[in-house]
Amino acid sequence: MTTREDLLKNSVIVAAHADDEILWFNSIAADVDRIFVVYCDFWAHPELGRRRQAAFAEYPRPIECLGIDESGAAGCADWTAPDLTDSGIALGYEASRRALTRIAKKSLSMVSAYDPAKVSAESVSETYRANFDAIRAALEPRLSAGMNVFTHNPWGEYGHEEHVQVFRVLEKLRDRIGFRLWMSNYCTERAVPLAMRYFRSAPGEYVRLPANKDFAAAVAEVYKKHGCWTWADDWSWFDDECFMEAPREQALHRAHNHLFPLNFFAIEDEVQRRQWLPLAITATAATVGLAAIAD
Repeated sequence: MTTREDLLKNSVIVAAHADDEILWFNSIAADVDRIFVVYCDFWAHPELGRRRQAAFAEYPRPIECLGIDESGAAGCADWTAPDLTDSGIALGYEASRRALTRIAKKSLSMVSAYDPAKVSAESVSETYRANFDAIRAALEPRLSAGMNVFTHNPWGEYGHEEHVQVFRVLEKLRDRIGFRLWMSNYCTERAVPLAMRYFRSAPGEYVRLPANKDFAAAVAEVYKKHGCWTWADDWSWFDDECFMEAPREQALHRAHNHLFPLNFFAIEDEVQRRQWLPLAITATAATVGLAAIAD
């Protein structure tokens, strides 16, 4: 039986974004040896990277940001029929629509809030694919055999494409390096079709740990202070979290399938839309730019 002490020996969290580590791993975030945050800058929110770095400087535990730019892939996959790829999950029409923001690059240079150098120079899909290799190259020298590595579950908690990508990078590195890969137990209805692929014919071992709500709340205040808290202000922490070693994707043709207790929650689409508010400005700038060219 795996104990809390076993879990925390030579342990790290690999979180996609700042604040993910306390949303999905708060029961262990104050006790692991180190936290790695993958993404930093985001072209749709030009100040976000700087704000995150300021928050990291005040972080109460050892934390390191890998400094990889977000692709902007959140909300771009078809979660009703998810298609896993070598770089994460297949992106659909929405990724192509966002790629059109490149047209606005010249127009955006006239809007002081935007730095043209930060506007995605490649399509969302191209950046997402390239990020897989960048994440793998950054993490490989930081991980070793015998580690306990905690990361997002294969369905990205609430169905976040960049969370899925981070998991799939670590799944590949687990095979190469030989660490133990642990996943969280959060899920929403949106992510269920992909989560179902990881159910198994027999229950697997898992560890249930009490939430550290005081630590989570204290870190959330640091993020809020620096304007980089990306989650709901009224989020209520679950009382505990479960972790199990990440299973492989399974065929579903079995009489019975098991996973482990889930922290199941609902999320309004508005949370996703709010993160893409700058795209409305971008689209307007693109329209203005195109009109000017046409004239």
